[in-house]
Amino acid sequence: MKASRIAARVAAAAAVAGSAVLVLSSPAFAHVSVAAEGTAAKGGYAVVDFKVPNERDNASTTKLEVTFPTDHPLASAMPEPINGWKIVVTKSKLAKPIELHGKQISEAVSKITWTATGKGIEAGYFQKFPVSVGALPEDADELVFKAIQTYSNKEVVRWIEVQEDGAEEPENPAPVLALAAASEDEHSHGTTAEDASDESSDDAKAAASTTEAASDSDSSDTTARVLGVVGIVVGAAGVAYGVLAGRRRTTTEA
Repeated sequence: MKASRIAARVAAAAAVAGSAVLVLSSPAFAHVSVAAEGTAAKGGYAVVDFKVPNERDNASTTKLEVTFPTDHPLASAMPEPINGWKIVVTKSKLAKPIELHGKQISEAVSKITWTATGKGIEAGYFQKFPVSVGALPEDADELVFKAIQTYSNKEVVRWIEVQEDGAEEPENPAPVLALAAASEDEHSHGTTAEDASDESSDDAKAAASTTEAASDSDSSDTTARVLGVVGIVVGAAGVAYGVLAGRRRTTTEA
């Protein structure tokens, strides 16, 4: 009897412990995060997704504000349109202009705000907010984006805490984008005017070559046809000559 009671108490304690582990560990995988679609290489361009899970059972996420880094400003940041969401891009003047494709850029995107026009992100779901960004810095290994998540019940969660080296993950960590090593191909995503001109020139040369080949082909076909007709005429003349010669011989012999 005592053994059964002890076993029951152990099972109950294990269940409580398991529930506590789930509760304590849930923020580790349910926070707002950012990740690249493919590779986010230094000096290049990338499409990044801000992933926002809904952590509440009684409210939906209706707003997301993402602040862009000021220590490594991004000259280009273009969000993808999303049905059911209004998007506002905020730009700010830079203390020090940066260069992009040979041009001086004096302002950069400082914040992007997504506001739900409908129900937003309901309980049990998550939403991705894609943004094309670049050029990524060459002198950094990661970019920190601070995010603010607002719920339909007016609750606000600030994902703005920066991870310190050697420390445990903070309760509300800021989204961090890891940057990969730069490669030769990653420095020029997109087409510049010079590239477009070169491509247009190459296309024109290819078209001219194709036209010339087609012209040569047509000329060859015409020559072949003419020679064929001449051959037929010559052959017919030979046959006629043979027939006439045969008739003359027959008349002479007679």
